[in-house]
Amino acid sequence: MQTPPSAPLSSAPNVFARKHLLGLEDLTAEEITTILDNAVGMKDVFTRDVKKVPTLRGKTVCNLFFENSTRTRTSFEIAAKRLSADVVNFNVSTSSVTKGESLLDTARTIQAMHVDMVVMRHNCPGTPKLLSERLDMAVINAGDGAHEHPTQGLLDTFTIREKKGRIEGLKVAIVGDIRHSRVARSNIWALRKLGARVALVGPSTLVQREFEGLGCEIHHNLKEGIADADVINILRIQLERQRKNLFPSIREYRLLYGITRERLKYAKPDVLIMHPGPINRGVEISQEVADGPRSAITEQVTNGIAVRMAVLYLLSLNT
Repeated sequence: MQTPPSAPLSSAPNVFARKHLLGLEDLTAEEITTILDNAVGMKDVFTRDVKKVPTLRGKTVCNLFFENSTRTRTSFEIAAKRLSADVVNFNVSTSSVTKGESLLDTARTIQAMHVDMVVMRHNCPGTPKLLSERLDMAVINAGDGAHEHPTQGLLDTFTIREKKGRIEGLKVAIVGDIRHSRVARSNIWALRKLGARVALVGPSTLVQREFEGLGCEIHHNLKEGIADADVINILRIQLERQRKNLFPSIREYRLLYGITRERLKYAKPDVLIMHPGPINRGVEISQEVADGPRSAITEQVTNGIAVRMAVLYLLSLNT
């Protein structure tokens, strides 16, 4: 039986009264938990013969991506369609942006077409916040520079809770390029607010001491960083940043920080392996670990749809 549009797909109380999702820094633990609880109900939709509910029928969602994306953009499109929303994918390369149109004018044009929600990715931190202050549409941050990627942080947290049964008290090691990672920042905010112990691991040029101010442990030695870890979340090494000489070579990074089956012995026997993708196999993670029994990488992708369905639904209640 399909769920009526006005009824939540979770029995959890709705304490999420926001119009926008710009980041996890400003969310309370209760708001984060509300999104995760609603995502459980959304995931149940996947098991139906007809994987669709009429919850957002009549609503229009626009994907406004100024950076390339496979997982996030496709995930948001599937999530919106499973809630019966109409979806518009904005293509920057064929838009008036190439003629010099400003971002704000582009967004105002989209709003004038009576779009209800815009999902935005931009390389400039704070851009989604700017739109939220100038426009009436609901704005969802799908990644803004090195600031935040809130739905990735939520889906990672959802996956950990689903696999481990809790967040509080777990040790989560995030390994890789923390300095430039919006994913790491959103993970830190969500995990710390829900009571996890977060260890950041990587070269000193990529894992700076300033992150201690967010309540994280800092480790430049992999063995120490992942010791007794319940979860290892591995970040992509951004090869395009090699010209900045942040570490000597890809080979050296692999030797010092690459996650291999041999190195998993330092963590707990049932350690959960995660990676937001795309993966550089043989660099930050070995083939056997990425495809091994402890890996939840493909499940993260599935859970991303459920979490984004929950976000779209909850924001629609306040739009």
